[in-house]
Amino acid sequence: AVACPELLGCRAGAAPHPCGPAAAADVAPGPSTAPGRSGAGASDVMAAPDEFKINRDLERQIEHVCVEGALTEAQCRWLCEQVTDVLQDESNCPPVRCPVTVCGDIHGQFCDLQELLRISGPLPETNYLFLGDYVDRGHNSVRTISLLFLYKLRHRDRITLLRGNHECRQITQVYGFFDECLQTYSTPAVWKAFTEAFDYLPVSALIDSRIVCVHGGLSPSADTLDEIRQLDRIQEVPHDGPLCDLLWSDPDERA
Repeated sequence: AVACPELLGCRAGAAPHPCGPAAAADVAPGPSTAPGRSGAGASDVMAAPDEFKINRDLERQIEHVCVEGALTEAQCRWLCEQVTDVLQDESNCPPVRCPVTVCGDIHGQFCDLQELLRISGPLPETNYLFLGDYVDRGHNSVRTISLLFLYKLRHRDRITLLRGNHECRQITQVYGFFDECLQTYSTPAVWKAFTEAFDYLPVSALIDSRIVCVHGGLSPSADTLDEIRQLDRIQEVPHDGPLCDLLWSDPDERA
């Protein structure tokens, strides 16, 4: 275990860290102060006044998650609604451009996520592809998924979030995310909001038309990318079939 605040600058008044602007916000804004979703960082120069306000509010929430802690219940529910609107416009296999940093399981390790961002570079200067499993097992799943969803709203063209086998209702009730949400908010409403948003996460990505990325493995029931693109992903992860394989399959030891 590492002393996360001291090592990574998570406390108010600490050195700048990769989560957001150097100046920490006093409080995170409520959902009414951020009524929409933002564009990519490169488009901020030409952003309309409303977009500037939205981007500023998102940056304040990013700073709050990094410095202070979890968002409120209302903010989490708003965040999930907004990120769902963004994700539903993405295909089952969105294209990703190089250079890109590809990241494996985070599993609620918030300090590890911050260290990864510090080493690889902050958004939007660095492109990121996360392969899923953002929650469960670790003790900071709420902050981890909140930060990644905020980044998806703030820099949607710079970060791609895929679905892992832990981004589902059944698994999160066993491995910790449900309990953490209940402990943090005294209600399952936040867990319900996040797991509903998980249904919209893409299940694969294609880097520079050459490298296929999934959380689990390939499926004998989906031989081509076109077949993956045609899957109905907006559902709880089934117990079998191609969608299950893409999130759960491991290499066969006999192969």
